[in-house]
Amino acid sequence: MTKPRHSSVGRADPPSRPTQPARRRRGASERGSATLEAVILTPALLLFAALLVFAGRTALARQAVDHAAWQAAREASLARTAADARTSASAQAAALLARLGCRPAVAVDTAGFSAPVTQPADVTVAVACTIDVGQLALPGVPGTITFHATADSPLDRYRSRG
Repeated sequence: MTKPRHSSVGRADPPSRPTQPARRRRGASERGSATLEAVILTPALLLFAALLVFAGRTALARQAVDHAAWQAAREASLARTAADARTSASAQAAALLARLGCRPAVAVDTAGFSAPVTQPADVTVAVACTIDVGQLALPGVPGTITFHATADSPLDRYRSRG
């Protein structure tokens, strides 16, 4: 008797694999989504960057105008006469704000110069400066912004006032 070539005795049938539907390539339905995200996010990021530039520029301008008012008041308080105080305060404010590209409007209150010696007195300087922000081209942002600052500085009590 010859042996059967394939004996099924003692052997289990090989496990059959369940048939699976053919898989689509991963991400095929998401093709172009990165481009779409970039198209949507790029203008938003550019607008955010422009707003940061605008905020930084206005903050620096505000600080510069405050500093110019303080320095102009200090310069005016060192002057001997009211006329010299007006001249020196205007020159000081103009020099400090020249790099911002504005011509400041300077008002100097020199009433303290008419107070008698030994009486406390001060000089007040108000500075206004208009900054051009139109080149930023942001929606809702005006072309110019005007900043105002006021500062006082005491006059020396024991120095003659003209």
